Amino acid sequence: QVQLVESGGGLVQAGGSLRLSCAAAGRTFSNYGMGWFRQAPGKEREFVASINWSGGRTYYADSVKGRFIISRDNAKNTVYLQMNSLKAEDTAVYYCAASSGGYYYIREYDYTTWGQGTQVTVSS
Repeated sequence: QVQLVESGGGLVQAGGSLRLSCAAAGRTFSNYGMGWFRQAPGKEREFVASINWSGGRTYYADSVKGRFIISRDNAKNTVYLQMNSLKAEDTAVYYCAASSGGYYYIREYDYTTWGQGTQVTVSS
């Protein structure tokens, strides 16, 4: 089991960039598939991006494809979400999640461990 802590959120102007980090505590981080999800006010949580255990496979929601990049550094037990060309509609609480299956899952129920979330606010 891993424990997750997100950081890097904040306030940014539209068109700007942010990089989110998710630090994992646990010796088996490199076995886990990792995902980023987000939840905007009044909306359900939605998938953003995911990456498999090695970092060799990734998947993105259509809404962020070409703007966001998910990556991981297994030596640092950390997964990242580089967010570029941010839009007002990207405003949300962003959560990272871990799945012991190791795959780049896109469904919430495939993930067993969640972080506490970090707020991203994009001003237009």
